Amino acid sequence: MAVLGTNSSFALPDTVPLKSDLGFPPSPAETTKGSRSPSVDGESEEPSELCLFEELDAERPRVYPLPPRPNLNSVLPEDIKTPDSHVPRDPRLIRLTGVHPFNVEPPLTDLYDQGFLTTKDLHYVRNHGAVPKLQDEDILNWEFTIEGMVESPFTMTLRDLITDYEQITYPVTLVCAGNRRKEQNVVRKTKGFSWGAAGVSTALWTGVSIGDLLARAVPKRGARYLCFEGADKLPNGYYGTSIKLNWAMDANRGVTVCYRMNGELLHPDHGRPVRIVIPGQIGGRSVKWLKRIIVTKEPSDNWYHIYDNRVLPTPIDPEASADLPDVWKDERYAIYDLNTNSATCYPAHDETLALPLSDDVEAAPTLYAVRGYAYGGGGRGITRVEVTLDKGKSWTLADIRYPEDDYRLAPDGDMLYGGRVDMAWRETCFCWCFWHLDIPVAQLAGASDIMVRAMDEALMVQPRDMYWSVLGMMNNPWYRVVVHRQGHMLRFEHPTQPALLSGGWMERVKKEGGNLTNGLWGEKVQGDEQDAVEQEPAKDICMTKESVKRSITVHELRQHAGEDEPWFVVNGEVYDGTPFLEGHPGGAASIFGAAGQDATEEFLTIHSENAKAMMPDYHIGTLDEAAQKALSTEERAVSSDSKIFTFDLEHADQQVGLPVGQHLMLRLRDPVTREAIIRPYTPISEGTDRGKLQVLIKIYRDTPGRKGGRMTQALDSIPVGHFVDMKGPVGRFEYLGRGVCSVSGKRRRVKRFIMVCGGSGVTPIFQVLRAVMKDPDDTTRCQVLNGNRAEEDILCRTELDAMAASNPDKCKLLYLLTQPGEGWAGLQGRIDAALLEREVGPCKNIERDEMVLICGPEAMEKSVKAILSGLGWKEEDLLVF
Repeated sequence: MAVLGTNSSFALPDTVPLKSDLGFPPSPAETTKGSRSPSVDGESEEPSELCLFEELDAERPRVYPLPPRPNLNSVLPEDIKTPDSHVPRDPRLIRLTGVHPFNVEPPLTDLYDQGFLTTKDLHYVRNHGAVPKLQDEDILNWEFTIEGMVESPFTMTLRDLITDYEQITYPVTLVCAGNRRKEQNVVRKTKGFSWGAAGVSTALWTGVSIGDLLARAVPKRGARYLCFEGADKLPNGYYGTSIKLNWAMDANRGVTVCYRMNGELLHPDHGRPVRIVIPGQIGGRSVKWLKRIIVTKEPSDNWYHIYDNRVLPTPIDPEASADLPDVWKDERYAIYDLNTNSATCYPAHDETLALPLSDDVEAAPTLYAVRGYAYGGGGRGITRVEVTLDKGKSWTLADIRYPEDDYRLAPDGDMLYGGRVDMAWRETCFCWCFWHLDIPVAQLAGASDIMVRAMDEALMVQPRDMYWSVLGMMNNPWYRVVVHRQGHMLRFEHPTQPALLSGGWMERVKKEGGNLTNGLWGEKVQGDEQDAVEQEPAKDICMTKESVKRSITVHELRQHAGEDEPWFVVNGEVYDGTPFLEGHPGGAASIFGAAGQDATEEFLTIHSENAKAMMPDYHIGTLDEAAQKALSTEERAVSSDSKIFTFDLEHADQQVGLPVGQHLMLRLRDPVTREAIIRPYTPISEGTDRGKLQVLIKIYRDTPGRKGGRMTQALDSIPVGHFVDMKGPVGRFEYLGRGVCSVSGKRRRVKRFIMVCGGSGVTPIFQVLRAVMKDPDDTTRCQVLNGNRAEEDILCRTELDAMAASNPDKCKLLYLLTQPGEGWAGLQGRIDAALLEREVGPCKNIERDEMVLICGPEAMEKSVKAILSGLGWKEEDLLVF
């Protein structure tokens, strides 16, 4: 046997019926015939992490998909001070419940792009608490029991599971029952946190059919349920649940005790070393870190089985639910089978699509491929997916691809990762499928939205409208993507974005006063004066204690930023989390992570009405005025993707003091990964301003095929009142006034600045230009070439135009657009060689009294430097901010 890992004594017993060599399964991009991948011997995610693989038969083609090659991840900085400090993770995963516990989903487009099989890196994770820690040498000796109403109870180890039973390998899609819950939370906050539409993943699972274990134990007459319990100790006991015994005994249902995922030993987040996998049912039934299998007459009495994974009737609100134990225990409301669901992955949220200009029709695409996923439950496959562009008046059938069916074509006796791929006989469907529909761009341009619905083989179809419930489970109405027409551009808007990420038409409609429950997706029909349904007013839950009058300074708050008496702030009020450390559902680490900080947005987004009603018990005071100012930030949108962030300084009389042409380093933590991010920015505030600092920032969001800006997206998602660290001044250029500047400490006199900028690169240019223009005695001339995509992307335009109009003799301002609208009368195209040769010309800078200042996208900066160098401009005369 060969084991991939370092510093490890773990080894499989010689009797394990596995092939002997080692290799990663080839990704679809590498091969479709199962050829051997390059050896990765000696690599691991961390010294103790094991990755065990079966060598695939290079001589025989595989007729079914194999998983992509996983990444070699490490422990992330934000996890180091949590109980999960031993778990390596992918930084792309979006954290839904703060730093800890680890509940995550991948970006939706990343999940779709990975294909049918999801690596451990992007597979969603639902953890109620800390991940149990297990040393490599203890893996084979991990014990779990089969007990209860059985003739022959027994205890077995992972070694027994591998050596004594036939192994099987099946693809299975797991789905969290909270998938798409953010949509329900926007309508009204449920008791659950905000999943987006990526709480679904598919992997190849290897293990033993649970029917084989039950056949050895022999259930007694009268037994009806099979209970599972994990090793994760939580505030309300160990996590546990149950399913029907006859479901488990049915080989067609595929319930499996698993120890491998995509050929690897289970990752800690996914149940290492042993877990249950139950196809067709919600992920909460597939218990991880398995310790007990119990045959019973009644459903599980585990706290998490009773108070989790239920769809209570809509009239029961979060407040009432706290006093209805009999309702929670009613098995009619328990969730087992998944319901039919689908989502659109492309067009992605905020994706744009250029429309043809009137004279360029043939250059534009004529079709757009709308794409997404769909899944059914209970072993039922998806039979149709339909798309509508007119709110359901007419529908078009989408094409569906079923990669799962490829495994049914596997030859008899086919083995994969040591398990038999025996699916030809099975009628049940365990996996998601993918749908797509090519739609003429002209039709998209005329539509206000794209909606999709799926139907399974029992003819169960997704409902038009949402069924709201107190836990926010099983949300599956038609998935609606709004289409915005913006000049010669279409922009697409998904319903929501997961967790604390802002955006989505549902949030927008609600902020605009629309009623999301009116049967019209919050929109008003012309002529209708009232919504079809009255919107329920938001409940005003008191979170303070009237008798508490203490005023707390920012210094006092920061003294409680550690694990001793952790204080945190919500809506300007201070709370002591110490008494709730043991009882917090997410564990003490969740409270420690918020200590000393304003946790308003995260708290209000994640927590239910019941949790808010508990807050007076922990209320200890109110931030004083100075502390609130110190914590406050505000932002002002200046375009669809740019904002002015206003930061309060330590005190109202504090001067900004930043020299002209210099910038600041901003530091904050990524809201998803908690990793520190540091970036330079040039404020638009003047150095003489006091009390507040304004920074104009363009938000570079993730788009299909391109990752956005980590810092800009992090800034865009932080709540009001969040601390942001700043350091400065930084930079080698400083404008001293009246034509005198300093470059790397050396003074230089300049008679003309040629300023080339694009996008948010205008900010340092703006700073220098303003200093020149506001001084009537400064005779320095400035020529500004400002290139952008569309007219709305021209930042600070009002101020730039005003400066140029007031100083025609010393300011020449030119705008260029690459995608101008119909009314644009200015220059078109890019800042290219022809433009620079015409407007700047060859270098005649004999006295070195001219200087070029450049700031913009990296590609533009490099291009401008190269072109001007070709025109004879010297390196010392070309300064890139």
